[in-house]
Amino acid sequence: MLIGVPSETVVGETRVAATPETVRKLRASGHVLRVQSGAGLAASVTDEAFAMAGAEISDAAGAWAADLLLKVRGPTASECAQLHSGATLVGMLNPFDSTGLQRLAVAGVTAYALEAAPRTTRAQSMDVLSSQANIAGYKAVMLAANAYQRFFPMLMTAAGTVKAARVVVLGVGVAGLQAIATARRLGAVIEASDVRPGVKEQVESLGARFIDVPFETAEEREAAEGVGGYARPMPASWLERQRAEVAKRVAQADVVITTALIPGRAAPVLVTPEMVQSMKPGSVIVDLAAAQGGNCPLTIADQQVMQHGVLLIGATNLPALVAADASALYARNVLEFLKLILMPEGGLHVDLEDDIVAACLMAHQGELRRSA
Repeated sequence: MLIGVPSETVVGETRVAATPETVRKLRASGHVLRVQSGAGLAASVTDEAFAMAGAEISDAAGAWAADLLLKVRGPTASECAQLHSGATLVGMLNPFDSTGLQRLAVAGVTAYALEAAPRTTRAQSMDVLSSQANIAGYKAVMLAANAYQRFFPMLMTAAGTVKAARVVVLGVGVAGLQAIATARRLGAVIEASDVRPGVKEQVESLGARFIDVPFETAEEREAAEGVGGYARPMPASWLERQRAEVAKRVAQADVVITTALIPGRAAPVLVTPEMVQSMKPGSVIVDLAAAQGGNCPLTIADQQVMQHGVLLIGATNLPALVAADASALYARNVLEFLKLILMPEGGLHVDLEDDIVAACLMAHQGELRRSA
């Protein structure tokens, strides 16, 4: 099988869908890898490193001519023009991008969106959402520490004692847990909030304090359990109580990191403009939901803005800021998924009996398999 790895063209995207490690493993299985020249440079992977691993280095046309294409981001309209009917595309194609998926169906491409993989034990090794969210949580804290004009740890010096920074993490999924762990390593005092009661133990095991908002009805508790690892929208009564409790902590915080997302929907508002106004001058908010409208209405995607003396950081692609490790983890996720669709003799197989393959399949034989 000829496998192509084109360069990413989306502005700010520095990751690459394969690494020398995964190239060697695919080559060992008899496949031919064709990597576009320069595809890995932003992720600290040179053409020479790919060539030493056994890949062919080509121009864009050569990479796009492959039967199986590996991408990080879904192809743009101009990139779709380079796809040939019958090709197979694997990447983070955004299952909720109806326009992009329709383009792939029209192009006659078999397209797999890895974000759609079920969150099961069997699918863990190919869970791109978790691998990249882990990096985002880490980088969010590093951005905050860089922007915050005081120390994170408590320091006792001859000139006096410096208090530890107070960090509040809102949303305790993979990114939130990594943010807690990273801030803890830097010596901050951390509080965290989430609508799922089951994460309380995880939060406390990492050395943070959980902002507990008791449930008053069965409806509230049922919604909090979530589906597939994600929270469901909570009843207004609980949200109001949580907002009041969180507002107290935000007012005292030096750094707030928000990570709450609901797939396919606008991000929930967790930090209101009034909360921002209550914060101390010099405080920092890193909004990981900026691409979906933000957990704070004052956040502006891909910008850093000052509001009421508080710096809001709206970076929308934090994993791309740690491109080398982000690419390494993503490429391993891709490799694990390929094991489900690559036949031993070298062909491709669309196994709709496999729950992971069926969930990820977005387009096949000219038809859109999933509506956004």
